[in-house]
Amino acid sequence: WLQFGVISPEGAEIARRGWAVEWVNDAGLSGKTINPGLRRALDLCETGQADGIVVAKMDRLARSALHAADIVEAARRQGWNLIVLDLGIDLATPQGRAMAQMLAVFAEFEREMIATRTRDALAQRKRQGLPIGRKRLVRPELVRRIVLERESGRSFGAIAADLTASRLMSPSGRPTW
Repeated sequence: WLQFGVISPEGAEIARRGWAVEWVNDAGLSGKTINPGLRRALDLCETGQADGIVVAKMDRLARSALHAADIVEAARRQGWNLIVLDLGIDLATPQGRAMAQMLAVFAEFEREMIATRTRDALAQRKRQGLPIGRKRLVRPELVRRIVLERESGRSFGAIAADLTASRLMSPSGRPTW
């Protein structure tokens, strides 16, 4: 078993169940992304080098329902266990699987709400005549030149070499394209 997160609460549970654990910790790092320790734990589970992951609290594993649901789905698909002590999730039990399924439902709802808010915000900007997306970093005449050269069969590499030879700065302000 791999243990990920804070040591204290799960220590007693690990001892009670008699698990052999390898402690993995991303101390001081945010749970918004998959940090190195968690990535290592997930990789060990995926490759069959560990039976599962135990965490004291869900926020030690993931900061969003989306992220947590993705990890739960990976555990289910790859055949390893996930135990989240504060929520009573243990994918080896019917109750734990039910809790994980509820988490997945709310994660799907969250994804759909984000998509709806994004669509609504873009439609509002369009109605107001405001630009959508990033400001273009390349002048329109240069875009036209690149498009015409590409349509004539030139490769991006050849076009980039010509732009560099013409001493035109790249959109990032570099002398090479």
